[in-house]
Amino acid sequence: MNENLIQHYPVVIVGGGQAGLSTSHFLQQQGIDHLVFEKHTAMHAWSTQRWDNFCLVTPNWQCALPGHAYAGSDPHGFMKKDEILDYLKGFRAKVEPPIREGVAVRRVSPRAAGGFLVSTSAGEVSADNVVVASGGYHEPIVPRMAERLPASITQIHSAQYRHAGQLPEGAVLVVGSGQSGAQIAEDLHLEGRKVFLAVGNAPRCARFYRGRDVVTWLADMGYYDMAVEQHPLREGVRDNTNHYVTGRDGGRDIDLRKFAREGMELFGVLRDYDGAGLVFDTNLARTLDDADRTYNGINAAIDKYIAENAIDAPPPSAYEPVWQPAGERGTLDLAASGITSIIWCIGFKPDFRWLDAPVFNGAGHPQHRRGITQREGIYFIGLPWLHTWGSGRFGSVGRDAEFIVDHIATRAARGREDSAA
Repeated sequence: MNENLIQHYPVVIVGGGQAGLSTSHFLQQQGIDHLVFEKHTAMHAWSTQRWDNFCLVTPNWQCALPGHAYAGSDPHGFMKKDEILDYLKGFRAKVEPPIREGVAVRRVSPRAAGGFLVSTSAGEVSADNVVVASGGYHEPIVPRMAERLPASITQIHSAQYRHAGQLPEGAVLVVGSGQSGAQIAEDLHLEGRKVFLAVGNAPRCARFYRGRDVVTWLADMGYYDMAVEQHPLREGVRDNTNHYVTGRDGGRDIDLRKFAREGMELFGVLRDYDGAGLVFDTNLARTLDDADRTYNGINAAIDKYIAENAIDAPPPSAYEPVWQPAGERGTLDLAASGITSIIWCIGFKPDFRWLDAPVFNGAGHPQHRRGITQREGIYFIGLPWLHTWGSGRFGSVGRDAEFIVDHIATRAARGREDSAA
């Protein structure tokens, strides 16, 4: 195809989620022509990859997409799935993005004349800039050992889970205790299902402490404005698992020890299947202790903030374990356990193979500073800890989008000045 005959755009955005539409919002404010490609439908992940009882784990007041702050009657509550979809529908209506839905971007490659060739399932366009807003959760992670499990065991990933009724009768093994794993285990537990949980290294935090939501305390303490460069772990924080907590039923702690006391069976990290039984690390006690240590550490930081600022608040407290494992169990007979289904809640891996640009590290993750890469014209947005904790969430993605669009506008102005010189 003659590249001189294809449609050209100053900016192409890949991905029509909240990050892509936030970028579109600011591009429109700057008067910069652009096009959004979305291989499914805008915001599709919120409707297709969330279970029925899903709700936000951050309070509604943190929902502050550009020009579309939460305006409901419960700012300190937690929107449920249908409410989230309505909120996002309202955001799209305000932005009115120039979006092509059902169009997959198959390759982005540099052009000899400058800029990029964007090859899609509906043809080709060219662009001066490409903003990658497709997130970092592309391929569900399921270990190869899953192939050796009996065919009678139903296996799904957390992205496919909707409700307990979709699973066959019998016990359920949930693998992973990050936000999705802990909440799905709770969902099944509340439905009266027998649950086995393989506990990972995810930390936990309190929902409420000393009279307020912990998120509100941390916001006042400036935690959510901390740039990745200021974090003690620096870029390593991007690899951290999120703290497990829930907004369900008005918000509460998730206490795996309490679940165990009520009949849920906890094990360490799942390592293998030996043909008859599941093999686990014998690290459950340490993992639970580590999670509680983080819980109490966050509360202690809040205590310090309250004391330093002479804030009137209820007295401090520390979590004391309500259950201890009687011993470490390294194996579980699969047939005797009654397990008929397994839900893999061990995350996703990125897939940016379609992007032909030298902007990735050895693990396949993009290298950038606040979304700006070393390859001029390639940007990322919507990734966890792109700049701050909130970069992948409703609360701060707009700030990142505005920053990137300002950079694009400055670059375009500089190009015009160079051409006129």
